[in-house]
Amino acid sequence: MAKTGTQEKLKRKVYNKHLEKLHGELVKLQQWVQHEGLRVCIVFEGRDGAGKGGTIKAITERVSPRVFRVVALPAPTEREKSQMYLQRYIQHFPAAGEIVIFDRSWYNRAGVERVMEFTSEKQVKRFLKLVPLVERTMVDSGIILLKYWLEVSPEEQTRRLVARMDDPRKIWKLSPMDLKSYSRWFDYSRARDDMFKYTDTDFAPWYVARSEDKKRVRLNIITHLLSQIPYKKLPREKIKLPDRQKPKGYREPQYEYRFVAEKF
Repeated sequence: MAKTGTQEKLKRKVYNKHLEKLHGELVKLQQWVQHEGLRVCIVFEGRDGAGKGGTIKAITERVSPRVFRVVALPAPTEREKSQMYLQRYIQHFPAAGEIVIFDRSWYNRAGVERVMEFTSEKQVKRFLKLVPLVERTMVDSGIILLKYWLEVSPEEQTRRLVARMDDPRKIWKLSPMDLKSYSRWFDYSRARDDMFKYTDTDFAPWYVARSEDKKRVRLNIITHLLSQIPYKKLPREKIKLPDRQKPKGYREPQYEYRFVAEKF
């Protein structure tokens, strides 16, 4: 599936112009979701270094975190391991007026858990058989379910992971698990193909986005997301700041505030 991109990297100025417009549309979507009481669930999966985190940040940086909730679960506790597999994800499903974004999801079972042999093949096959039934129930209950897979070429993945090693801002993104996963490219390819075979359904399809250029994939996914949820711009009264109250004798106290040092 992956191939090296031949497009020129999108210029920052062009990217920012398009992103600003899309952010305005996401705000309209947010208001519509609240007004209509919609429930939206968005799943992001893909290879390590494919740009899931950056894409999610681009979606959420100008909207309310109370409406756009990001769920990125840590490794399960011993108690959670004893539960039904999907149980810890179901509790995060959206209520009315919410958009929940899963930064990796229940599909961990079909991906990293399978490739790294944290689960048995019997459990994986059972998961692949049952998850379409769960997603059918989600959709039938009124949840709008969108599933995105970000695909990146092996060359670009290598470039991004190497860049993380030398950047103090990104080193936290490079876990021991990422390094182990890196060596198993084709195992991940087989796991992805099997996952699509069983879970790419008419009612909950997988949408694949090429991520050779992070700026392009962010714009493409946001544009696609907006096209999948019918919404309208709600009328809004013109905002006017009220008059500020009179001091009525108030004076600043004689108090030695501990001001932050102004070094910049």
